Amino acid sequence: MHILIVEDEPMIAQTIADLLATQGDTARISHRGDEGLELARRGGYDALILDVMLPGLDGFSVAAALRREGNSVPILMLTARTQVGDRVTGLDSGADYYLTKPFSADELLACIRAITRRRGEGGQANLLSFGDLSLDLAACDLRCGGRSVRLSQREMNLMSLLLQRPEQIVSKEELIAQVWGGYTEENSVEVYISFLRKKLGHLGSRCAIRTLRTLGYRLEAGQ
Repeated sequence: MHILIVEDEPMIAQTIADLLATQGDTARISHRGDEGLELARRGGYDALILDVMLPGLDGFSVAAALRREGNSVPILMLTARTQVGDRVTGLDSGADYYLTKPFSADELLACIRAITRRRGEGGQANLLSFGDLSLDLAACDLRCGGRSVRLSQREMNLMSLLLQRPEQIVSKEELIAQVWGGYTEENSVEVYISFLRKKLGHLGSRCAIRTLRTLGYRLEAGQ
């Protein structure tokens, strides 16, 4: 993978790049938010590791700008800011995961694997399909037949995870870890599952999200 690191502390940025190299990945480093945004816009990156406190443009603004433009590059927000409000702002800005400093090497690598997993295989980076459904990750559009509906960023992250694991149980804990970065209100998963069910109904899809009590959720093709 080729990963863009936007981090204003040179030692931390280089440490991350060296860690990625041990996994066979390559990295481009930027120390400014405005420069990092322009690099991300050019494309060619499998993931973006983004600090919050940056000169030029803060990480929240970088992530929000990319998502407004339809850029679906997976974003790992990396910061020393640990307040719940900061985590919520980061995730709502479009980050796929929010990791606080200090972090372990294993945790960082696991987070990168988690946020890039939805890209699938065979170069199909922007489309996930199952049953009569297809999800365009770049446009945030969920489609069934000739109908489509726009998903919010969080709805898309949740739906993409279910589409990657069709007919398999995905635990509530895993959804919280990957979609909410490890923290959310107790009933948030149920609320967003309800949103997705309504949109599946609007599309007239035969697919359904089934709740398995105490186990999690499963996307089923239906009849």
